[in-house]
Amino acid sequence: MTSGTGVPARTRVLHRTLLTGALTVVLLLAGCTGCDDGADHSGPPTPRTDTTCDGRIDGTAHLTMWYHAPSALGERDAVRAQVHAFNTSQKDVKVTLLDLPKGDYNAQVHAAAADGELPDLLDFDAPNLFSYAWAGDIRPIGSCLPDRVRADLLPSVLEQGTYRGELWGLGTFDSGLGLYIRPSVFEKAGVRIPRGPRDAWTATEFTGILKKLRKLGYDTPLDLNMQYADTEWGTYGFAPAVWSAGGDLIDRSTYRTADGALNGPEAVKALTTLQSWVKAGYVDANKDSGAFQEGRSPVSWTGHWWYRRYTEAFPGDVAIVALPDFGEGTVTGMGSWQWGVPAGSADGDAVWRFLAFLLSPGEVSRMTELNGAIPATRTAIARTELFGEGGPERLYIEQLEGGVARPRPQTPAYPAITRAFSAACGKIMKGAAVRPALDEAVRAIDKDLADHQYYPPTGP
Repeated sequence: MTSGTGVPARTRVLHRTLLTGALTVVLLLAGCTGCDDGADHSGPPTPRTDTTCDGRIDGTAHLTMWYHAPSALGERDAVRAQVHAFNTSQKDVKVTLLDLPKGDYNAQVHAAAADGELPDLLDFDAPNLFSYAWAGDIRPIGSCLPDRVRADLLPSVLEQGTYRGELWGLGTFDSGLGLYIRPSVFEKAGVRIPRGPRDAWTATEFTGILKKLRKLGYDTPLDLNMQYADTEWGTYGFAPAVWSAGGDLIDRSTYRTADGALNGPEAVKALTTLQSWVKAGYVDANKDSGAFQEGRSPVSWTGHWWYRRYTEAFPGDVAIVALPDFGEGTVTGMGSWQWGVPAGSADGDAVWRFLAFLLSPGEVSRMTELNGAIPATRTAIARTELFGEGGPERLYIEQLEGGVARPRPQTPAYPAITRAFSAACGKIMKGAAVRPALDEAVRAIDKDLADHQYYPPTGP
């Protein structure tokens, strides 16, 4: 993938990354200049039939792809092995994995999009899909998805990849969130252990449990990964408490304001409860990220990515239970990295051929056995001991299939929402007054919405 000047695109991305802030603003405003018509654009979307795939591949297709800098050791090597396996398995499509310079991956995507130099395939963190789709950087891919593959995918994977009634992204794995506990400690404390989402502890019950664990000798019985509260973890980890209480990060009936949803009494109550645990000293500061493994906290509010390390620390003494019920039932998070087809990709059918390969049971297993994530297909799930029927991580499947999991707000405003909400979480966890912190977040979100004319629909 080379520009008309002969300069490699990945080199130009490095240069353009320095201008990311300005480019991002230009990119977002480009689709909405002069479109503040006062209409409510938030009604039920009208699905279109996309034409990304027509069932034909002309000649030998040569594709380029990007892959984000992974957090799990070896993920990129796994993708490289997948590309090699695919290229040697057939002759119709040849894929080249491009190396990107070190830096902010999302910034690199925005910069390349502004230059029209995205590859034929790229991955992105799921909540960013909505802004990419709105800006016209990626193409819908529903026309590429066979019914048999659609039926095999977890419903959460399809929901996460959908924006305004069309499918824009697909992941080969999903995520899970819950409470890791040490059953031996809870049995000693005489505390019941929930059997599933419908049996979750109430927030009030959980507060009492923390008191019992302290009496048992655990001064800081709860790990909230509080050291990351002002990052994306704050949104992924603590939005479920707001949702469980009946609040939200934005009014999803219109997607035009956060007022009344994020700073309403439900959200205030949920975050006040979380803050009360911190103020009572129940929450470990966890500066070494070892609160659970080192035995200081027998409860950890976190995701699937800790399962391997936690079970290595306490073999046979780790269980996963649903998050506390803050009033309207337990709710959990979902969504992880997904694949999408950039708008300028030459051959959607060729790209789909490779994506279909990545979604095959063996390739889904290759990746999820490495990174510990939840396989995206039921066929791959059935092959695992961890997530299959009776497996120790089966709760994650129950949550993703049973409507307990909820996607982060499906709006192009998500980057602004998560910045504002996670910043508020960081302040609240440090003792700031809850309602004023949420009011400030609402003002920031509503400003972004107004600045972009409430993100009216773009494209045909």
